[in-house]
Amino acid sequence: MPQISVDYSADLAGTFDRRGLGLAINRLAEATIDAKPESCKTVFRQSELLVVGTSGAAGDTQVFVEFQIFPGRSPEAKAALSEGVLALLARFVRPRPGTRLFTAVNIADIDRESYRNATARG
Repeated sequence: MPQISVDYSADLAGTFDRRGLGLAINRLAEATIDAKPESCKTVFRQSELLVVGTSGAAGDTQVFVEFQIFPGRSPEAKAALSEGVLALLARFVRPRPGTRLFTAVNIADIDRESYRNATARG
């Protein structure tokens, strides 16, 4: 644990190093919330459309990072993780000229009693 999802606007595809960002996020999780290296799993998902507000103006992009973690981390550790991820996004992701980039991070506790996982090898 943690399960990490990075949703990003299609307009950003090919403009940033997803693998490099994923490795940096995983290392940050190790340092701030004491995650085990082999437990950090980061998936990237491209979002086809972002609509901001009611005008529907084009040119907005977004990167949203969500962590699913087991409970027990302090609010300070979670805040440090969020701030660190925002700093990494500023380093790795740049908006194209004429666009706005929205970035956000959410840290959510998983219900330990109902969470299950499995690993299969081919």
